[in-house]
Amino acid sequence: MHETWRTILREGLLLAGAPFLATAALIFVLKPVAVRLGLVDHPISARKTHADPTPLVGGAAITLAGLLAGAVLLRITPDLTALAAASLLLLVVGELDDRYDINWRIRIIAQAAAGLVLYVGGVRVEWIGNALGFAGHTLGVLSLPFTVLATVGITNAINWADGVDGLAGSLSLAALCMLVAAAVYAGNAQLATALILMAGCVMGFLAFNLRTPWRPKATVFLGCGAEILGLWIAWASFRLTQTPGHPVTPVLAPFLIAPPVIDCLVLIVRRLRARRSPFSADRDHMHHRLIDLGMSSTAIVALLVTITLAVGFTAALGRLAHVPEPVFPVVYLSATCAYFFITRQAMRSAARSEAPRPLTESAPVRARVKRNEA
Repeated sequence: MHETWRTILREGLLLAGAPFLATAALIFVLKPVAVRLGLVDHPISARKTHADPTPLVGGAAITLAGLLAGAVLLRITPDLTALAAASLLLLVVGELDDRYDINWRIRIIAQAAAGLVLYVGGVRVEWIGNALGFAGHTLGVLSLPFTVLATVGITNAINWADGVDGLAGSLSLAALCMLVAAAVYAGNAQLATALILMAGCVMGFLAFNLRTPWRPKATVFLGCGAEILGLWIAWASFRLTQTPGHPVTPVLAPFLIAPPVIDCLVLIVRRLRARRSPFSADRDHMHHRLIDLGMSSTAIVALLVTITLAVGFTAALGRLAHVPEPVFPVVYLSATCAYFFITRQAMRSAARSEAPRPLTESAPVRARVKRNEA
């Protein structure tokens, strides 16, 4: 493992620096193109947190930069080829969605197809460790639907977190950093180098999307890039946890992106209970609730990234301390249920406080009545 760390540190600057510069350069080139093609996000909805039209070039920039840098710096393998093909598929469909707002079913089909491409390329979920309390066995015929479902789930979890400047990119960067550490721990230098390259792409995007004291608002948005980052994290999680002999158990993967995944699960349950499509838009996301509490975009990013890193680090320490694997899904499910009930209570309290009071209790109304009677 020490030799792996030395290799990573020696090559890390190039692995992260090259895609960082490529992403930044592509953003400069693509911004005017996006404006001409109408690939711009307009603040016409109450769910939006920005005030000015913003080019949607992040997805194209990180994808093309990742492909270019990967072709030069990485050894091309079937799993990387599958990831590249799946990323391009989501990029094409996503750009069409950014421009024409296509039906959400087409996007889900594209995400499922991307999961199928990963499966065909050998990147698949074939076992879940000892999460159920008995020795892990292969999923068999369930491997394909499980891989597709996990890909769609992680992809949407990151995509739905893309509602505050810098949030989806920062959460993805945090997850990629933890995946790098896990890959190094597992002795998988090849995966670690690929993840560092991806992190460089994300950092290049965040240089334009993250709010800073000298830039009070994002100048570009991810657009379809949020789905692509979700795809990358799904690919990395499958690669890390499904290789025979790896010491990284599959039960750790959900803990690396806990806030967006838990928020995604709760939103789906809540929308289904309301007899709405699980993919319908609303303003019930975790970041929307934090905005309603008065938090700034920068504070929201800092809080959720800190929680993500803390949860991932704690889960890793728990596994190193030999906490039984069945405990992990129980803890995760408990956290999800707790968030569901806490936010439901908050929603009920907000609804009661915003409900109009009866006219007989309104002093202004009583005054108007008296004036009319006079």
